[in-house]
Amino acid sequence: MAVNLTEPHDLLPVSGAQWAVVDAAIKAAGRPDLVLLQLDAGSVVSAVFTRNAFAAAPVRAAREAVERGSVRMLLVNSGNANAGVGSQGEIDVGECCRRVAEVYGVASQQVAPFSTGVIGQRLPMERLLSAIDRLAETEAAGSWLDAARAIMTTDTAAKGASRQITTAEGQTVTLTGIAKGSGMIRPDMATMLAFAATDAGVSQADLDAAIREANDQSFSCISVDGDTSTNDAFCLAATARGPRLGTDEEDDWRLFVEALTSLAQELAQAIVRDGEGATRFITLQINGASSVAEARAMAFTIAHSPLVKTACFAGDPNWGRILAAVGRGPVEDLSVDNVSIHLDDVAVVTGGSLDPDYREANGAAVMARSEYTIKVNLGRGEESATVWTSDLSYEYVRINADYRS
Repeated sequence: MAVNLTEPHDLLPVSGAQWAVVDAAIKAAGRPDLVLLQLDAGSVVSAVFTRNAFAAAPVRAAREAVERGSVRMLLVNSGNANAGVGSQGEIDVGECCRRVAEVYGVASQQVAPFSTGVIGQRLPMERLLSAIDRLAETEAAGSWLDAARAIMTTDTAAKGASRQITTAEGQTVTLTGIAKGSGMIRPDMATMLAFAATDAGVSQADLDAAIREANDQSFSCISVDGDTSTNDAFCLAATARGPRLGTDEEDDWRLFVEALTSLAQELAQAIVRDGEGATRFITLQINGASSVAEARAMAFTIAHSPLVKTACFAGDPNWGRILAAVGRGPVEDLSVDNVSIHLDDVAVVTGGSLDPDYREANGAAVMARSEYTIKVNLGRGEESATVWTSDLSYEYVRINADYRS
């Protein structure tokens, strides 16, 4: 039911980053659900994580591994979040990291674990440890697309993207990333699981800055249902097998950050397009705000309105729902006489009231499309923000009612 989303076909390999993919039968036998990204020695890794107070055991372990530095392995399982199981989750994730370390000859502290799936259930450790033993045997068969498929849960399509830039000296830099996410999507850092790598050589400080800038303009600008997962993470590795990049080379660095941001935006939008039960991909564009934070807060107020989202599902131009959401948004002293609302280029509200030229048929024609933009001008300043969201359908309720069945 994804909205104008197809699986990627050509994901570029990244020198110094190799995937291994196996079936651990975590959720169902015969479906790959455990992957490992092996990074060359000397790679630099940065990540951003969920701020959910119930952050899962693998999130806490991965955060510590990234903060220590020298991460060589990213271990990812789908089908089980290893969240909400108390201290047993930490024991199990530690055992998994130690087994990876034994198989690959690295320190357990160099393994960063990630999990996604059902909350509140213990990992099936016997099957999982057996699968880890088999990972090294499957390295040659592991691709970015294989990994993207293996980390899916309620996703209907694998999500991945690649970018390349050419430096001022004519050298090529490659970036490739994958993501999973379909429900429980709301930015409170990132919103799901995403993994990207580049063959560039980048310092820790510069990589930290790059991932935060890219995340702020991508995964922190999407919402499907307003819920933040216990397991969200966006991880970026630089393997140093290609050209050296940094903020001291301003033009090349800007190209790199722009490419990373573009890649992250494509992955983030793919998550919204694949939102559980989604039939519409909606861009919320807020202009005329006094600050970017104000614009973004208003966008999420609209994105999280069940009444707006169900109207979008129905293709019903019930503009009063949008108006009401704007009116309750977190904006002090909003002058409604300055507010305007458009559906694409159709003026619906002007000066706080129904535009005299608005016709219901025109609004309905826009909202019948699979993609469109709701534009709101607050008339308060020069700042703006863009957020991407989806509608709320019967299918969303069915998927989440049946999720553990």
